Amino acid sequence: QVQLVESGGGLVEPGGSLRLSCAASGTIFSINRMGWYRQAPGKERELVTDITNGGTTNYADSVKGRFTISKDNAKNTVYLQMNSLKPEDTAVYYCKVRVILTDYWGKGTLVTVSS
Repeated sequence: QVQLVESGGGLVEPGGSLRLSCAASGTIFSINRMGWYRQAPGKERELVTDITNGGTTNYADSVKGRFTISKDNAKNTVYLQMNSLKPEDTAVYYCKVRVILTDYWGKGTLVTVSS
């Protein structure tokens, strides 16, 4: 089993920044992909960004140029640097990790962008 612990959410004003972290622990043989999803109230969960084991990144159009994903392989941790935050970025952010063919989800961390 793999456990994911997210941190870094909170309340921020529009234009501000936050950094999310997600640390994976447990029985980890090989992480293929790590990523961040979000779910706003009344909306479906959507992909924000992910990164492959080789470092290839993928971003939703809505966050390109503002969000940056990175990872520390030694710590099995993925980060999400969020800059120039907008009210529409308000959502619960979930970390997802793919280990071989199995996806594991974190419990989510709330990000609220409001003045």
